[in-house]
Amino acid sequence: MTTIHLSDEAARRAYWAEQMELGYAMVQKLIALPVSECGERFASIPDAAAAANVEMLFSTSKIAGDLDRVYYMRERLVDDVVTVGREMNERGWVLKIEDCFRSLDMQGQLVRKPQVFDAILKKCIWENGGEVPPVEVVFRRAIVLVANIPKIGTHMSGSAIDISVFHRDDGSEVWRGNPYLEMSERTPMRSPFVEPEAIENRLAITAMMEARGLMHFPFEFWHFNKGDAGDHILNGNPAPCRYGPVNWNPQTNEVTPVDDPLTPLNPLPVIEREIAAAMKRAGA
Repeated sequence: MTTIHLSDEAARRAYWAEQMELGYAMVQKLIALPVSECGERFASIPDAAAAANVEMLFSTSKIAGDLDRVYYMRERLVDDVVTVGREMNERGWVLKIEDCFRSLDMQGQLVRKPQVFDAILKKCIWENGGEVPPVEVVFRRAIVLVANIPKIGTHMSGSAIDISVFHRDDGSEVWRGNPYLEMSERTPMRSPFVEPEAIENRLAITAMMEARGLMHFPFEFWHFNKGDAGDHILNGNPAPCRYGPVNWNPQTNEVTPVDDPLTPLNPLPVIEREIAAAMKRAGA
């Protein structure tokens, strides 16, 4: 890896733009990869962890507005997550699930959540030399960072989790350079702008996750998924994946494929409106 001086803002800006474009290129692969939805139902991670006597934490914050986080995912994946949780306990760590399944409504609201959208817009303005970029640029960045299209959002497939990790003895975080949720040039897993000790922690956690087939998304150090298009792309598997974006009925535990998985949850006019709202919040 090329050594980059950590105070070089031009290098930071160039790296951010490069990573976002690489992420967008991966999005195109996600869109193209075929899905053969298996119809597998969901299971509760908290229930499975309690049954296995595995110590695990779960975020209590709202995902957006008044929407609670949903700690369910595909049945076959829950055991993998609980196994990782057990292995982390044995290491003196506690796995915290920050987020799991998101419905289309949850995902759409998350894109527009002020805390999230404002962070994305701020980085886009920084990338653009202090000027508000065209709406198409913000739209493009939001696709990478918050999956504004169902087909590319593995949370909407019930096949992804966002995580943090904590020490069992004192409750302090196993430090990865930033807490969840970071939106900057430090966000990619192997960012050269993150301290070596934090990178070591990121990679140690990733090794434990990937040993159970939960692949890391290269552009977010907290995101892991399995059995979906992202998994297949990262493993060079061109075959159709088993998990695609679905609508889940919590009452019946039935899943149905999303009818229009390529339609943006927030089209350009909505993103344009959100830019204006964000600028107003910032007092601009």
